[in-house]
Amino acid sequence: MSPWVSMRAFHRATFQSFRSSRLRFNVSLIQFRAYSMPSGPMPTEKIRNVAIIAHVDHGKTTLVDQLLRHVVDAGFITRVMDSNDLEKERGITILSKCTSIMYDGTLINIVDTPGHADFGGEVERVLNMVDGVVLVVDATDGPMTQTRFVLSKALSRGLKPLVVLNKVDRPTSRPAQVESDLFDLFAVLGATDEQIDYPVLYASAKQGWALTDAPKVPMEGPPMVSEGTGMTPLFESILNHIPAPTHLDHNKPFSMLTVQISPDSFVGNTYLGRIESGTVNVGDDLLALDPDGKRVGDGKVKKIFSRIGLDRLERESASVGEIVSIAGIKNGGVNISLVAAVGWGEEGPHPLHTTPIDPPTISMFVYPNDSPFVGKEGKKLTSQVIRDRIYREAETNVALKVLPGPTSESLELRGRGVLHLGILFETLRREGFELQIGPPKAVMLPDPDNPGHKLEPIESCTIMVATQFAGTVIQKLTLRRGELLNQEEVESGFMKIEMDVPARGLIGYMAGEFKNDVHGEGSLNHIFKAYEPYKGPINTGRNGALITMATGESSAYAMMPLQARGTMFIHPQTQVYAGMVIGESAKAQDIYVNPCIKKQLTNIRAAGADEKLVITAPKSMTLEENMAYMADDELVEITPTSIRLRKAILDQSTRERSKKGRR
Repeated sequence: MSPWVSMRAFHRATFQSFRSSRLRFNVSLIQFRAYSMPSGPMPTEKIRNVAIIAHVDHGKTTLVDQLLRHVVDAGFITRVMDSNDLEKERGITILSKCTSIMYDGTLINIVDTPGHADFGGEVERVLNMVDGVVLVVDATDGPMTQTRFVLSKALSRGLKPLVVLNKVDRPTSRPAQVESDLFDLFAVLGATDEQIDYPVLYASAKQGWALTDAPKVPMEGPPMVSEGTGMTPLFESILNHIPAPTHLDHNKPFSMLTVQISPDSFVGNTYLGRIESGTVNVGDDLLALDPDGKRVGDGKVKKIFSRIGLDRLERESASVGEIVSIAGIKNGGVNISLVAAVGWGEEGPHPLHTTPIDPPTISMFVYPNDSPFVGKEGKKLTSQVIRDRIYREAETNVALKVLPGPTSESLELRGRGVLHLGILFETLRREGFELQIGPPKAVMLPDPDNPGHKLEPIESCTIMVATQFAGTVIQKLTLRRGELLNQEEVESGFMKIEMDVPARGLIGYMAGEFKNDVHGEGSLNHIFKAYEPYKGPINTGRNGALITMATGESSAYAMMPLQARGTMFIHPQTQVYAGMVIGESAKAQDIYVNPCIKKQLTNIRAAGADEKLVITAPKSMTLEENMAYMADDELVEITPTSIRLRKAILDQSTRERSKKGRR
């Protein structure tokens, strides 16, 4: 038996042992690394850099799982790229990530991108380091809002697309119609003749197969594919259709544009990017240049890493076209060019071109916590600590913009949407921060063609909803200044609605009202379209609030009669303070209540038995739902263990005087 076969048999046996003990998948990847990854630089013609792009829930991450499973034979790998805790909990991709696969002697670098519109900044920056994209489209839903967004960005960069119609095994799939809609979308987005000549594959990422020919719908069963070749057509299409980065220059000195920063406790920050020219070796001296060419940092290369799965492989050198992480640079950042310190001649080093990303559309103010419960649940409280952490986030989160707030201790954060900012606040609370945030507002811009008037962000919305609820949704969004563009029946009992709606009209609607309107049978997705003239006032009137007048612990005895006043947000035995919002009033006006009254314990007995206390379950809202729900005069208090809705001015008399002053 040859040494190669013996080693492979040993690794197989070891892999089965780890699998039976249910260890994590990255342990198994280490075993395959010895014969799966190259030790030195790869020839440029043997490299493919491709991004997987799609609308949310169209199967993009599952497809990446199958590609990895096909190569490393790890049948239990699921959602390998969604390693972040919030990604696992919410079932969505938040951060772009890169992995590598060796297939038929070719190194395929795969970048998994988010599918939600609020994280479009992650998509925009990683497209700079790929030469082609795999566009995944649900064979039932067809092109959606994020499909249009990511495809337009890819086409504008001249990337070659490869289309995968996913979930064709479903009885509701309609591949012929979806193909037609996709072709129209390519034409509308101005695809070149080369880009519009894209191959189409038909796949089921969940079952692990891809086909080059359209199957009959509905399918009677899975297609006949031999074991181990289920995703082979997709691999072959990537090799044949996605170009190698041969246009990059070997002869120039090293240069790389960073797209992501990862902290490392041993070597400091590592900077991820594609090498645009030259070769880099451990020990080389590099400079860090901002987009304007200003030198912002430097350093000596300590480590070079490439990836397989989520495991890092240390390298001594890497060459043009490869996607690697470099450690040892001081004061680097995202969209910073790392260039060789020598070899540029008289011209000297210059920064690489960066593509500007779309502007943020939602603004929120952040304040240090000043409630009566400050410091009881978190350890990071001061405005300076909060400010430093947010500015560090802005260095890597390119879609986030930080501005000074209305007070010296506050900041204004601008992002892509409520979810984009909500993920940041959720991350901060898990790190031990206490802070307060104001209500989200649309970012308005002055109209250059009409002085004294404003422009507001408009969102392109795609709504999938059960037919019987379509009229209600259209009516509600029309009242919020929405404009109906198209509606069609996409499958039995479901409608696809396309509307343009002002961003401020969606803030309060998506969090709860939409779910009630569609009885859980629908989805609303949106993407920034453009800034257009102000559409006029929107009356999204919310009922008043139930505001506590007392500080203490709520009791079932006090809360039972309060249930007739509105919907409660808290349980009995919850710590509350004066000015805290504990429910929504059944009327338009705010109502002041005392949920802390206790039953008097005396030695006087009533003739009958005590009344049984029946408390209805309170309405529980997530952080994003609280952000969308709060009124203009309210704040959300965020701590590691609690999320509380409160009035910005806690004192009742001061608050009433403030209202009169505004009138």
